[in-house]
Amino acid sequence: MSALIERKTGDRHSIAIETTDAAHYTATKRRLTAAQRRWLGDSGFEAAPGTFALLADEGGKLVRVLAGVDAGDALGALGALPRTLPEATYHLADEGVLRDVRQAALGWALGAYEFTRYRKPRRAPARLAIAAADLAELAPLVEATTLVRDLVNTPTEDMGPKQLAEAVKQLGKAHKAKVREWVGDELLEANFPTIHAVGRGSHRAPRLVELTWGKAGDPKLSLIGKGVCFDTGGLDLKPADGMRWMKKDMGGAAHAIALAGLVMQARLPVRLQLLIPAVENAVSGAAMRPGEVIVTRAGLSVEVDNTDAEGRLVLCDALAYASEQQPELIVDFATLTGAARIALGPDLPALFANRDDIAEQVLTAGRAASDSLWRLPLWRPYRKMLESYLADLANSGTSRHAGAITAALYLERFVPEATPWMHLDTYAWNDADRPGRPRGGEALGLRAFFAFLRGRYKR
Repeated sequence: MSALIERKTGDRHSIAIETTDAAHYTATKRRLTAAQRRWLGDSGFEAAPGTFALLADEGGKLVRVLAGVDAGDALGALGALPRTLPEATYHLADEGVLRDVRQAALGWALGAYEFTRYRKPRRAPARLAIAAADLAELAPLVEATTLVRDLVNTPTEDMGPKQLAEAVKQLGKAHKAKVREWVGDELLEANFPTIHAVGRGSHRAPRLVELTWGKAGDPKLSLIGKGVCFDTGGLDLKPADGMRWMKKDMGGAAHAIALAGLVMQARLPVRLQLLIPAVENAVSGAAMRPGEVIVTRAGLSVEVDNTDAEGRLVLCDALAYASEQQPELIVDFATLTGAARIALGPDLPALFANRDDIAEQVLTAGRAASDSLWRLPLWRPYRKMLESYLADLANSGTSRHAGAITAALYLERFVPEATPWMHLDTYAWNDADRPGRPRGGEALGLRAFFAFLRGRYKR
């Protein structure tokens, strides 16, 4: 959180950033000295979004920054500045055109992120001084987003199933939660056959990690995250370009872990269960084969049509186990399908829900948090695409149509109809650098779901 600090009353050492746009630029210039106006003219600054100008006083000291912004995009307005402005402390001037100062400050902090596990930081970010109340509100969100990004960015040699489980254990220790895990053949003994089947081909044992926290009498909330630490596709091997970034296939787990941390830090009145099935989908003589039939924890038999549709296999046993606890709500997160990206692109996670009311509440929360989602339907006639000639269902079908929907329909089979459930198919990644969104791992849907849960379970 070094990019955001508390602004002290009477602090005269921070530099003002005045946000402006083309519609207000003339009024902005009236507040400047003649020399500053000449400098702006000579430098060609026209208040275009994403541009800025440094203004000095008569002695040459930097005293103000003009930042061109899109006033309708507070989150992205300042995201590029922490890494481009001179290293100093700044504050937002009251005269600026941005009204949502908190969202702008969040964008600043998200833009300051840099993954430094394997190399030194390029430079220290510039700091933004904000009100104490805003800092208290934003700090947990920034820390949770950083956790998602760090987990997803870490290569698989340092973020395998064991290390992902360790992240859950560290979270449990921080919040005095109970953590247990089933490793390797313990999964078979405890009746988690699909998690074991997906992970058995790797030299690193598959596992299921469970964290529980909160009072027994509070509403039960189950959060589940797909933790495929690397996905080769299994024997249905991915091509090289499809496999290149599959270290991010545990992005769902990263989201669920970070969201669980936010829930516990906010001390929401829930009985929390976090489930992370952590596996590596590898190729070996022990790897799961196409055509195998697995009897799942729920008792449904599943024909493995495609070993690259493994995420829904690790999730289905976790969903069945969560359902046994009769929770008030189940939410799962997964980097599940390329079809969701084809339909909605990289920035817009696909939301599925078996209740209209909670779906609308999450969508509304996401819009307010500048963390938008898009709902896709659980179109049940498409269940026919998952039919098997010898098992209760297949894990995928021969048609490439509606891939995100059929994946969600598969998961729905493992949730009782009486249990409210939502599934988020998220990308968890930025393909390129953008203001506030550096290339690499990304939290997409995290803030939306935390805002929803905080509203649902407020004290």
